[in-house]
Amino acid sequence: MKSSTLSLFRLAAAVAFCGHLLNASAAGTDHPATKYKTDLPPSADLDYAIQAKQSGITLGGEGTVKWQVADKRFSVNSETRAMLFGKILESSSEGAIDDFGLAPTQFINKRYRKQATTTTFHRDSGTIGFSESSDSYPLKGGEQDRTSIIWQLISVARAAPQQFKPGSNWSFFVAGMHDAEAWTFKVIATEKIKTPMGELDTVHIFKAPPPDAKDQQLDIWLAPSLEWYPVRLRFTDPNKDFVEQTLQQISNKGAK
Repeated sequence: MKSSTLSLFRLAAAVAFCGHLLNASAAGTDHPATKYKTDLPPSADLDYAIQAKQSGITLGGEGTVKWQVADKRFSVNSETRAMLFGKILESSSEGAIDDFGLAPTQFINKRYRKQATTTTFHRDSGTIGFSESSDSYPLKGGEQDRTSIIWQLISVARAAPQQFKPGSNWSFFVAGMHDAEAWTFKVIATEKIKTPMGELDTVHIFKAPPPDAKDQQLDIWLAPSLEWYPVRLRFTDPNKDFVEQTLQQISNKGAK
C-alpha cells in the first residue's frame, strides 16, 4: 500500500492540466505582455478517463472539467478521482475576460492530503502573489495560471486556426502554485486519434521543459470539430512514467 500511496501522490501532482510542469525561473524575471486575438469556446462540462503508470504501478481514474464563460467572466473547475482513493485533486481558476483574453484573478489548487494553495492576480496593484511563497511578479497583460492556460491556448487557436499550423510557436507567461515562468507551446502536426467519442481529427501541441531541465513534457490534442476542446492530454516523465487523460463525454455545452 505504501508504494500505491506514493504513486497516488505523483498522479495527483501530474493531472492538474500542467500540475507541476517544469521548474520556474527566478522571481522578478521580466516578461513582455502577450497579446493574441482570442475566441473563447462555449461553456461545457468535459469528462475524462485517466490512465497512468507511476513507479511501475498502473493507475486509473476519472476527471471532470467544468468550463464556464458568460458576461465577460470565466471559470474553470477540475476534479480528479482515482480508483480506491476517491477525490485526489481539485483545481480552479476564475477571472475576467479582457483585451488579452482570459484574465485570471485567482487560481486554487488542492492535492490529496495537502493544504490548498492560492495564487492571486492582484489587478489593482498589478502583481501576482502566492499563498505559499513570497515571490511576486508584475502583471503586464496576458498572464495565465496552470489551469487557465489550456483555455487561453484554445481561445488563441480558435481565433487563428490558419496560423495554428505545424512548426508554429505560441508563448505565454504562466503562474503556478509558488512562482511563474514563460511557457512555449509548439504545434507538432494534425493527427487522427481514437477516443471514446470516436476517431477525431486533432491538432497535436507539445510543451517541453527547458533544455537544461529534467522534468515533465506535456502533449495536448485539440479537436477543431469539437470547438477545439482538449480531447487528450499526456504528461510524460523522463523515466517514461506517464499520465494520460482522454475525453469521454461533453455535456451542458453552451450552458451559462
